[in-house]
Amino acid sequence: MPYTKRRRLVTSAVAVALGATTLAACGSSDDSGDAQSGPVSLTYWTWTPGMDKVVDLWNEGPGKKEQITVTVKKQASGDTLVTKILTAHKAGQGPDLVQAEYQALPTLVSNDALADISGEVGDVKGRFAEGVWQQATLGTDAVYAVPQDIGPMMFYYREDLFEKYGLDVPATWDEFAETARKLRKAAPDKDLTTFSANDSGLFAGLAQQAGAKWWSAEDGKWKVGVNDEATKKVAEFWGGLVKEGAIDNQPMYTPSWNKALNTGKQLAWVSAVWAPGTLTTAAPDTKGKWAMAPLPQWPGGENRTGSWGGSSTGVTTDSKHQDAAAKFAEWLNTDRDALNALAKEGGVYPASTSAQLSGAFTNPPEFFSNQPDFYTRAADIAETTAPAAWGPNVNVAYTTFKDAFGTAAKNRSDFTAALDTMQEETVTDLKKQGFEVAP
Repeated sequence: MPYTKRRRLVTSAVAVALGATTLAACGSSDDSGDAQSGPVSLTYWTWTPGMDKVVDLWNEGPGKKEQITVTVKKQASGDTLVTKILTAHKAGQGPDLVQAEYQALPTLVSNDALADISGEVGDVKGRFAEGVWQQATLGTDAVYAVPQDIGPMMFYYREDLFEKYGLDVPATWDEFAETARKLRKAAPDKDLTTFSANDSGLFAGLAQQAGAKWWSAEDGKWKVGVNDEATKKVAEFWGGLVKEGAIDNQPMYTPSWNKALNTGKQLAWVSAVWAPGTLTTAAPDTKGKWAMAPLPQWPGGENRTGSWGGSSTGVTTDSKHQDAAAKFAEWLNTDRDALNALAKEGGVYPASTSAQLSGAFTNPPEFFSNQPDFYTRAADIAETTAPAAWGPNVNVAYTTFKDAFGTAAKNRSDFTAALDTMQEETVTDLKKQGFEVAP
């Protein structure tokens, strides 16, 4: 199918949460011609550590019975992998399976790089939280990947220091702001937390929790809402705290940030389920002193959380054996042994709800041994994951966020102006790519 024609088709059907019911995909699994007879060899591009050991379980078990062998090809993650997948697809040399972050799926689908595997894996929908499954379907009846891991967001705090300064765990964002101010008065040298602009996923997850829909479709055109009311609310909230000096404005993942966590200068961190691993290396002296709670909620809103990270397993349109590849993708992300191995070898927090309280998740993370119900609470929080709304140029929005919000945080200037810059750059890029954009 000519590229320009394909672009028009997917523009009207691929937006997340757009309410579409079908997708005119050129390379769905119905077109694969997969009449498996005899051994099948598949290639899987992934960045997850230890994935080769997980795949060995398939090759020595179900795969041996099905005569389907999978070979792992380790790759870089993020935009680097997306670019490599698209380059390979244009040359007709893509792998059979790819690991893809949820926000990358619209880009891959809009370039006809992922197959619709709903006919092969659609019946596993009930194994995932609704908001998680939706990210793999892009709001349509098509299924472009099987969810693998997720990053539900949570609130982490120094339990001992909260007690020392008489602070309560905030249940709402208004309470969060008051807690920051109370701490500043009690201990001027301490920060409740920092606003960091060096990881776009954090802000995207906070906006998602607030109900933001950054991309959608309207009358066959993309509609960009990066500066919608929900996101403005989030930007104004954090920008206000930074401007008044109630919280810090330094970026995460730096030596000074590590030191602030390790010494107790920073008492809390809005993060995701994978935070214990980061704290283990960033703040080793604080083991057993942290606790986890649900994200503060917006008054009058639903009980929900956002996502920060997470990925899926997709089958490419280049695969000559899409049915076989879909079987592996389903096994990898729903089979008990596979999920336990993913947790053990790759440190993956599974998207499958049944795996979130078994195997590696029976006991709390070692760093949080003081909170026996860590994973029980995490599973409850994960179930409240809000729907996400990704589009075909998330990379542009994310890059602009780092630049615009990085400057705003450093200067303690207007966050809404930075948000408008994100909106403008995202719209401009979509038009440049040839997408039709609604005003």
